[in-house]
Amino acid sequence: MPRLDRYGLATRTIHGQQQRDPFGSPHMPIYDTTTFAFDDTASLREVGEGKKRGGFYSRYGMNPTLYALEDVLAGLEGAEAALSFSAGMGAISALLLAHGKKGVVGYGEIYGGTLGLMAKGLPSLGYPVDLVLDNEDDALERRLREGIGLVFVETPSNPTLAITDIEKLARQAHTHGALVVVDNTFATPVNQLPLPLGADLVVHSATKYLGGHSDLTAGAVMGSRALLESIDWWRQSLGSAPSPQTASMLSRSLKTLSVRVAQHNRSAQTIAETLQSHAAVRRVHYPGLASHPGHEVARRQMRGFGGMLTLELEADLSLTEKIAESLRWFALAPSLGGAESLVTQPRTTTHVDLSDEERQRRGITDSMLRLSIGLEDVEDLLEDLDQALRLA
Repeated sequence: MPRLDRYGLATRTIHGQQQRDPFGSPHMPIYDTTTFAFDDTASLREVGEGKKRGGFYSRYGMNPTLYALEDVLAGLEGAEAALSFSAGMGAISALLLAHGKKGVVGYGEIYGGTLGLMAKGLPSLGYPVDLVLDNEDDALERRLREGIGLVFVETPSNPTLAITDIEKLARQAHTHGALVVVDNTFATPVNQLPLPLGADLVVHSATKYLGGHSDLTAGAVMGSRALLESIDWWRQSLGSAPSPQTASMLSRSLKTLSVRVAQHNRSAQTIAETLQSHAAVRRVHYPGLASHPGHEVARRQMRGFGGMLTLELEADLSLTEKIAESLRWFALAPSLGGAESLVTQPRTTTHVDLSDEERQRRGITDSMLRLSIGLEDVEDLLEDLDQALRLA
């Protein structure tokens, strides 16, 4: 098999499985088994101690179906290795437990579930945590000088689509010996590769674009084998490896990732450009627009701007709810990245647990609608949005 690192992403997603099925299947079959038998103790120890790759015990993630998935996941981000998880929050939890003991900075706007873990879960275990907005550079530098060990960032962020300069952040953090973790869920590896820009680890909610069909729940962490080793220990201990069935479904979905994301990009760009002049829209948050404050950085570090955009409407909370409920093709649902378009209000879903003051501090308003642009015909989506926005 040729080395795949010099080939394109679509080729790697289809041919990135390093381990071949002995019967010739191009797709690794589902090894729906909890444990694997060995001919002798020496063979068992060789696999169990990690000296040789092989099936051992599925809770440990040592299953051929998971290995095949993780080969592809690593290739997507240009990483040395990858670990798959039963959910994105499983991946984030194991990562922060493994590498956050010296302290964690949550930088900029971050998914509400991650914020909750940082604000409540980690401090209860004695992990120092600071939540620093992306305009509070002095606070970030101060915490780095004090020895905090990990900076966690989403770019583009959820739900404001703010852009962080990964290369700049990595240089700053590495000067003080801190790791940089990038949640790349919104961008996907099709649009952005954080590791070559200096990030140490990349995390995904694979439930979203990597899965792409709203039919599986999974997560992933990509990076060096050295950094993944302690994360893997937490994965085993917490029992958060995905099932072989889920791993197989995700492997299948990844084969179409490039073509799906390309369509998401095109449609979201068209919708963002159209709605920025709509009378009912106060502001469109989308990094593909020249008016977006992070547009120049996004152009430099991204190859496409993604399928997510957020609208701020000329409306209060009640009217914003009515507009969301009036959409025909956008399902009212708290997720993203599927073939179908979705709409949600961050005020009542992803960031509902934040206080009014904290939401205001983070720029999350009552009039926000977060749109996940699906694979429908863009003309139909625009027509749907227009008929709903007429309420405003």
